[in-house]
Amino acid sequence: MSRRLVVGVTGASGSVLALEVMRQLADASVETHLVVSRGAHASIRHELGVDGLVRLEGLAAHVHAPDDLAAPVASGSFRTGGMIVVPCSMRSLAAIAHGFGDNLVTRAADVTLKEKRRLVVAPREAPLHEGHLDTMLRLARMGAVIAPPVPPFYTRPETMEALVREIAARLVNWAGIDPGGRLTRWGE
Repeated sequence: MSRRLVVGVTGASGSVLALEVMRQLADASVETHLVVSRGAHASIRHELGVDGLVRLEGLAAHVHAPDDLAAPVASGSFRTGGMIVVPCSMRSLAAIAHGFGDNLVTRAADVTLKEKRRLVVAPREAPLHEGHLDTMLRLARMGAVIAPPVPPFYTRPETMEALVREIAARLVNWAGIDPGGRLTRWGE
């Protein structure tokens, strides 16, 4: 499996999860190709501060503009081990599920699916209506891993950082990369 992953960040709440996923992938020496949607910029600024985007991009091996549909990650011939979309807005989820590659995040996800590579999406919305659920089911049937960032309380996290680290480790693990000791495994 390739040690190269695409990471898409969309406008849903959860930028802290994207930052931790990028940290863990950098620590695992994974070559990351980061794409931050236009809608994510405001969420990142609000949740991570004015330097949030710079910190996120600083962890990436490569950063691609969200409208650059000529970027390598827009082509199936560019080999990757897959893609994580964290957080994944419902708009992006629907676009991915219906092959509407109107920006680089949704195009790269579409390529990931068509090439039968691992796609992990972390949808951030609550409550969910039938349309959201139908879209998630559609993506699951296409082979995507639908991974809402649900806290694993059995790990008894003592801080918000520990909780975020654990959720991010699960996303990284589902993308096929071993997060090491960041992931609490039942019975270990």
